[in-house]
Amino acid sequence: MALKYAPLVWGGLARRPLRTGLTVVSLMAAFALIGVLQAVNALLAGGADFLGADRLITQSRASFTQSLPMRMLPQIEAVPGVSRVSHSQFFGGQYQEGQGFFPQFVVDPLRLRDTYPEWRLPADAWVDFAATRDGAIVGRQLAEKYGWRVGDVVPLNSFIFTKTDGSRLWEWTVVGIFDGRDEEWQKRTNLMYLNYGQFDEARAAGRGLAGVFVVRVRDPMRSGEIAAEIDARFENSPDETKTQNEQEFQLGFLRQVGDLGLILNAISGAVFFTILILTGYTMAQGVRERTSELGVLKCLGFTDATVLWLVIAEALALCLLGAGLGMLAATAMVGLLPPEFPVSTTGGVWAFAAAAALGLALVTGVPPALRAQRLKIIDALAGR
Repeated sequence: MALKYAPLVWGGLARRPLRTGLTVVSLMAAFALIGVLQAVNALLAGGADFLGADRLITQSRASFTQSLPMRMLPQIEAVPGVSRVSHSQFFGGQYQEGQGFFPQFVVDPLRLRDTYPEWRLPADAWVDFAATRDGAIVGRQLAEKYGWRVGDVVPLNSFIFTKTDGSRLWEWTVVGIFDGRDEEWQKRTNLMYLNYGQFDEARAAGRGLAGVFVVRVRDPMRSGEIAAEIDARFENSPDETKTQNEQEFQLGFLRQVGDLGLILNAISGAVFFTILILTGYTMAQGVRERTSELGVLKCLGFTDATVLWLVIAEALALCLLGAGLGMLAATAMVGLLPPEFPVSTTGGVWAFAAAAALGLALVTGVPPALRAQRLKIIDALAGR
């Protein structure tokens, strides 16, 4: 029965096509921004679930930029429940005169293999990686991007580490190309791992130090307990630690600038307030211009309640159309982001947008709808 009123709803919106069109475009732009912001917020709230549940990251309590001594590794590995520990150091190298940047990490090859079984690499390549002190393995996506093959030498100019001869240029020999265990991990094969051997021998400062320790645990359900035990072992020492699950550690990089969740929600709120004013004006103006038409509808037998719901339906159609187009645009935009930013418009983001559109329709549609409901036929036909 409600569909029989659809032509009336559409007629009300099409009465001023330019104004309606501009309002829809404004709503689309606003919800596209809201969709992207909330997709990032969903990631910060724990969207990187693909990361290993059985891995912990131990960093310096002071800052993840402060290195830790390698002598801590066996002490961490001795904690009950820990199966294997590796170490990792962000290298910060630039390729092709700074035009190409991608993540690189200095690691112990065999320990990397044990702590990250998600990476697929032939057994002989793992052996070559461990035996080649200037060796490197690269992810499939990264190798395809630059056309690298096994045996190629990749020069990286590190903006962090200087060699003993004063140079920042390091050369690494590709000994293997790795893949991910599944589609989700394959999307992350845009990084490079470097052998710790050449790095520790050739760097001018910081020998015997690691950026973080990667801890693989036997029982993921005991991760919190094991993390607390690791930190307790180094409490009140010169090298106090902070151990957390891998997902929380990765998202911590984004949170270094502050409470991004609060910032993103504040921006979304400001955008919502702006479109609320715009849509509210559009609906109020539309009802005001159609006062006599509403009076005619009541003359034809439309009840006050029917007129009220017709106006609310117009607001709902306008907001849902703009929100739907905006969310499609947001989905397209986040799809263009590189794989290292695992942002997506999840079902929760779409639900948030739908709730926002519904709330917007009610806030902007109910006041003019109540005015239309209370309108008397004589006053309406007189244009008052």
